[in-house]
Amino acid sequence: MQNIHQSITEILVKKLGLAETEVTTDANFIKDLGIDSLDYAELIMEFEQAFDLKIPDNDAESLSTINQAVEYIRQKIELKRTQ
Repeated sequence: MQNIHQSITEILVKKLGLAETEVTTDANFIKDLGIDSLDYAELIMEFEQAFDLKIPDNDAESLSTINQAVEYIRQKIELKRTQ
């Protein structure tokens, strides 16, 4: 979903001061974007707030790229709609 990717991009640009061009689908949060563990925790909280969902710690640890985050959030939103 393009709007999920766009929302994640906006969060990364706003919160971490990244350039939009850095936020590619295969960008790794830590290796490519230089996000540390504190930034990552804050990022997960931003995702939870922006998309109105809960991301358990175990799930959050498995989200290492933007594409993984987009897909995870898309699935959580779809699941929420079917319940």
